[in-house]
Amino acid sequence: MSQYTIYHNPRCSKSRQTLQLLQQQGIEPAIRLYMDNRLSAQELDQLLQLLNKKPSELVRKGEAAFAERGLKQVDTGEEQIRQAMLEEPRLIERPVVVSGQRAVLGRPPENVLELIR
Repeated sequence: MSQYTIYHNPRCSKSRQTLQLLQQQGIEPAIRLYMDNRLSAQELDQLLQLLNKKPSELVRKGEAAFAERGLKQVDTGEEQIRQAMLEEPRLIERPVVVSGQRAVLGRPPENVLELIR
């Protein structure tokens, strides 16, 4: 079992680049295809905690679903954004790489090097 997990969307170029960068470092991470198998509330909460981010800091604001769900409203709360991310996994910024009790967002992909050092 790998000590690294990548929350991966193969259709995302940054996610593919991050996976490739890990592999170039000799790391074969466990791949969590969160678009095919949605995150549980517990998993999302754990990622947010490890990243030290609020839902509003991990949501993809450029996704059509962000506007469609009315999340652009000034009074949108963190819980509403969190719930939308659980229901629409494409709203979750990607990729996220986890190693133990540490996690980084692979934007840019080179951020994952922080986990290796």
